[in-house]
Formats: sequence, structure tokens, C-alpha cells
Amino acid sequence: MFINEATRSFIRQHQDEDVRKLALQGTKDAAVDLPMALQQIAGRQTALKKLPSWAATEDIVYPPHLNMEQCSSEQTARYKAKVVQQLVGSEPSDKGRFVDLTGGFGVDFYWMSQGFQQRNYVEQNDELCAISSENFHTLGLDCTVLCGSAAEHLVAMPPADVIYLDPARRNEHGGRTYSIEDCTPNVLELLPLLMEKARFVVIKLSPMLDWRKAVEDIRQSRDNSQKSIANVSEVHIISVDNECKELLLVLCHKQTESIKVVCVNDDTVFLAVPTVGTHSTSRWYDEYQALVRTVPTIGTNLALPSENASEMASTAFSYLYEPNASIMKAGCFKELEQQFPVLQISDNSHLFVAANEIDDFPGRKFQITAISSMNKQELRNTLKDIRQANITVRNFPLTVDQLRKKLKLKDGGNCFIFATTMADGQHKLLICRKIG
Repeated sequence: MFINEATRSFIRQHQDEDVRKLALQGTKDAAVDLPMALQQIAGRQTALKKLPSWAATEDIVYPPHLNMEQCSSEQTARYKAKVVQQLVGSEPSDKGRFVDLTGGFGVDFYWMSQGFQQRNYVEQNDELCAISSENFHTLGLDCTVLCGSAAEHLVAMPPADVIYLDPARRNEHGGRTYSIEDCTPNVLELLPLLMEKARFVVIKLSPMLDWRKAVEDIRQSRDNSQKSIANVSEVHIISVDNECKELLLVLCHKQTESIKVVCVNDDTVFLAVPTVGTHSTSRWYDEYQALVRTVPTIGTNLALPSENASEMASTAFSYLYEPNASIMKAGCFKELEQQFPVLQISDNSHLFVAANEIDDFPGRKFQITAISSMNKQELRNTLKDIRQANITVRNFPLTVDQLRKKLKLKDGGNCFIFATTMADGQHKLLICRKIG
């Protein structure tokens, strides 16, 4: 894709300016391709946060806004690259061929294909093919760029070690789709051929999708002899800044009894194996699980029969923990109780309490300073010195706005209020201060 020198000069001169103002001002230089220049300036400004190493590289060509919006971030692409490298191992002979059947802007392909001897990028959009081909050359990536549909290439391609797909999640009207069968291409239809052509298939899906349903849909796929076509061995739920961004499934041929669920939030990784009947028991689990349904009130002293009784007996449950977005999406709450000395307040609260501060808990941490029922007098006494607070509701009959209006509190400040329903059905407000 050729950008003439006049246009490149305009881009360099105005690269940090407001694109809307530049569009209104225009340019007197007829040699400047203004629409292309504006696309490049806007793309680079997005890349500064989303793809910093590309933004720092001269002559990267950026696609239209929608493609920039839909592409992976550098952070998530680098993580997926680690997942793929762990699949194929460290021996050079194991790293033969990587194929991305839905190449797009090429962000995932660039990082995930690193270390493979052969790299094939496939994309049916001619413009994206041209942009990606030029960018791969600029970045020094030796690869093969092929324009065409994923299904057609899959039929003709030789076997690969890893096939990657990021199916489009918009229908012909531009509306979002979330189920596997509604995406393009339909992975379920391609599944027999995908598993015939690859050792591993890695699929990126919408974070809105229920991962358990996705796994079940894949497991229910059968060949002509009614044999299962693929097995899901890993599920990766990837969040950035505590916002769930991607759902990643790893498919393989080997039948496994359990699925490894990896919950990632920035640099925090929580590993769970949520298969019924196979939970490993931690040293905390028995003594805490027995109390989950019987915690009378947070702050009540409970003597725990354990090897650490001298430390933990008669200790108040004075710390509150809120799991990060990936764990919330995964729903691995029992596994969280197994790995950390915490109790879930109730089945639907997804809030946890503990006797002690836990430095490495994968989520937000709070110290409980007070607890109140919804009794007017008790509320008045508990909140008498509080004028503003950050309010969260979990399994509670009021919305945040309704509760804020009832409590007459402004938003913000250093106070955090969690409104929830306890295991005994009582509605409680947990007044907290954030730790860290």
C-alpha cells in the first residue's frame, strides 16, 4: 500500500493533533491524500495505548477505525503468544507451522507466530491483506500472506502445528453476535477439518460468551461415527485493567478429564481446574468450607479447629475481597476458596471475607470498618460521618442509584460500601476502606 511522500510529511507534521479539527481545516496541498492521512493519524493515536511498540515504529500503516477498534491489544497478543509457545514446546522441531485463518490487522499473528519456522496469514479482506503485508515487511517478519476465505484455505492447506481463529462477531447488519455458530466463519462447521489439519486449534471468542456453553458446544460436535471431534483442554479468560477483553479456547485431540481455566488480569494469573468431583483440597478448605453457610455476622469471632488455631482462633472476619473481572467471568468461586483462606458471604454475592489480609489475592482488597442493616436508625448511626462513598451492589434488591438516593451520599471519596444479601437472607451494608 503506497502512501506518497507529501501525505507522509503531513502525517508526521500533524500526528499528535485532533483529527476532527484537521478534517475541518483540510489542506491546500493537492498531493496530500487527506482521508488516508487522517486514518493514519487516528490509527497511530489509538496505537500509542493499544499497540505501543507498533506506534513507535516508523512507516506502520493503520487500517480504518473499525479494524483498529476490533484488533487485539499488544498486551493480550503477547499473552496469547505465550499460550501458543507452551503448547508446542521449546524444541525447534516442534515449532513447524502456525496458521492464522482470520488475520485481520495482523496483531495476534505477528506475536503468536514468533518462533515458528513457517507462518501463514490468511485474510479475506484485500485492504487488510495489503496493509498487513506491508507492516510485516516493515517489522521484519518473514511470513506468507494469503488473501482468501478461511474455509477455502483450510481445505487446501498442509497440516499445521497450530491454527488460530478470531471469527468475526458481527452479522451482515453490523450487529454483535456472541454464540460460536453465529460468528464468521462458523467454527463448529469447520471443526472436523480444523482438527484434521492441526495439532492444536486456538479460538478467540467474545468475552460475553458463556465459556461453559462454548466448551459444551464443541464437545457435542460429532463426526459421522458419532465420535467426539475435539476436546477443549484450556480456557483462558483475559482481562486488562479489570475489564474482560477476550475468551480463548485451546482445542486438542487428547481426551482430558479436566479443563485448565486460567483467569488473567494484567500480571495476575489465577489457575483453576473446575471439573466436578476432582477438586483438590487445600489446607484451608475443610475448615473454612464448613463455616460458609454458618457465618452469623462478619466481625463475629470464630474459633477454627486447625493447625493454626493459636493464630486464627477468635479472629474477626474483618477483610473483604472482590475477585477480579476474569474470575468473576469464570465463576470459579469454589476454587478461590480452595486456594485462599476466604469465605464467600453467600452463593450469589461473589464477595469474600477473611480473618487476615491476603497480599496475593487476585482482586480488590478492603478492610471492613463497619456493618449495618437497612434499619433507619442503624444506618443513621453507621453513616453519620460519611458524606460520599463508592457503592457496589451484589445480590441486593436496590440498584446503585436507588441505594445512593436512599442513603443521600455523593459518589466518590475513600469510603467503599458493598450492599449484599447474607447467607441467612439479611440485607447488609459493608462499610470499607480500600487496601493498596
